[in-house]
Amino acid sequence: MAPNINPFILFFASIFTSNILLANFLGMCSFISISKDITSSNGLGMAVTMVMTITTALNWIVYNKIIVPLGLEYLRYIIFIIVIAAVVQILEMLIDRLSPNLYMSLGIFLPLITVNCAILGVSLFMQLRYYTFIQSIFYGLGSGLGWWLAIMALAAIRKRVDKSPNVPAALKGPGLTLIIIGIMAMAFIGFSGMLNVQ
Repeated sequence: MAPNINPFILFFASIFTSNILLANFLGMCSFISISKDITSSNGLGMAVTMVMTITTALNWIVYNKIIVPLGLEYLRYIIFIIVIAAVVQILEMLIDRLSPNLYMSLGIFLPLITVNCAILGVSLFMQLRYYTFIQSIFYGLGSGLGWWLAIMALAAIRKRVDKSPNVPAALKGPGLTLIIIGIMAMAFIGFSGMLNVQ
């Protein structure tokens, strides 16, 4: 039974209060690796948002119109990943044609969107929470925008911190990045009482 949640509330909640990255910590690998550069972060954020929105909608259709009627619920993980891989492959070819510089800057992380657990997680949450098709689209788009917002914020903070002479040498690099992510997650927790997606 689908929850009675307004799609717009679901959209804003998935960006802020239930950010897929900062509330559930899904999709951290490419988040940490690519966030060194603002341009690459922006490109990957756009790509993840596009893939997340499209695959959530497609996976809703596949799950409700093919998997459930055929009694193949036990195959949903594999089928969801196949849909995600196909969309990423098409997106990768488009980015290679339209923006070779972005394609080169994203490097290995573009095909790795296929195994980004945030994208699979959104599809699974959509299915486990019984969202309608419209709710699923808003949830996928909001989760993608939330991921994009988080990676852009981290990239901007890292760029500023890397140039600061006040950062101790022992903290530079991964140590400070993890501290920043923890502080960002705590900041997003401040929104948690406002909207809820479950």
